[in-house]
Amino acid sequence: MKKRASRLFRSSDFGTPSSLNIRHSSFRAEGAFTIIELLVVIAIIVILASLILSTVSYVQKKGARSRAEAEIAAMSAALESYKADNGIYPQNSDTNALYPTTDLNPNATPIPNKYTKASLYLYEQLSGDTNATRQPPANAKSYFVFKPNMLLPPPPSTATVIAIRDPFGNSYGYSTAANPQANPTPASSPVGYNPTYDLWSTAAYVASTSSPTPSPAPQNFWIKNW
Repeated sequence: MKKRASRLFRSSDFGTPSSLNIRHSSFRAEGAFTIIELLVVIAIIVILASLILSTVSYVQKKGARSRAEAEIAAMSAALESYKADNGIYPQNSDTNALYPTTDLNPNATPIPNKYTKASLYLYEQLSGDTNATRQPPANAKSYFVFKPNMLLPPPPSTATVIAIRDPFGNSYGYSTAANPQANPTPASSPVGYNPTYDLWSTAAYVASTSSPTPSPAPQNFWIKNW
């Protein structure tokens, strides 16, 4: 019995310690990743992440443009109702002073600027909120109900409204500079595009005095009613 047991547990059946170590090392080498393989995997992850981010950015911009088009169409309908009641589109010295042909930057400093002043007047006339407190009086005539995210400053701020906000975070442009009824003696150079009113979003393009004017004209990038 002892002889049989010793035969069962002879070390030669399992190999020497050195051979065991060699087999163990060989196993680890076969199961490990090389640095090159890790770099390839990281590169693939980076490429996929950049593709996903670019796709998300495109979808967001496309959605913002669609929303701006819908908002401009809705405000245009409200302007027609305003004109039906008042005989003229909303206009004052601020809307007459904003020229879509030359005033390209809705973020020009200081604020308030031409864009925000004209946009604020449009907000007051369409909403009935003449104090820009975001709460029109109960008896005020309202032609358009502005959602909180359409106002500057945007939510969660409840501060006094300074402008109507487009989906890109800028002030909408509203001009009556080319309207002969509102502005009988416009400048000799072109000041607007429509003889009624101009309503637009500069979209993702924001002009800067330090950068050259692109070709084609910046207005070609805008979302507009002309």
